[in-house]
Amino acid sequence: MDTELQILKHLARDAQPTVSFIDEYCSVYKDLFPEVRSYECFKYLHLGIIAPLKRKSLPEIARVTGVNSAQSLHHFLAKSPWSVIEIRERRLLKTLIALKGKKITVIIDETGDRKKEKKPIM
Repeated sequence: MDTELQILKHLARDAQPTVSFIDEYCSVYKDLFPEVRSYECFKYLHLGIIAPLKRKSLPEIARVTGVNSAQSLHHFLAKSPWSVIEIRERRLLKTLIALKGKKITVIIDETGDRKKEKKPIM
């Protein structure tokens, strides 16, 4: 491979755009990711979460978002050098700013979740 081409492949680049509101939301967290690929995976996971998928698995999210392989999403979740604590703190701060001091009630409805129960064999 040409040396110049190798250098160009490793130069810093901007993240690939997704959907405008996902890009806008995720931009608040961009500085928490040391590599553009990690930041892109962060955006692709958000895109996969809102996608109308029956199963929200990494292979399905990779397929729908156009990621080359689910392996990169798995690597992002398992081994990428980003801090869950920093992301959580940033998300909570963003939520508090959006609320502007208003009180809210959070209701967790799990009635649609199947319970793991053993049914008697008849």
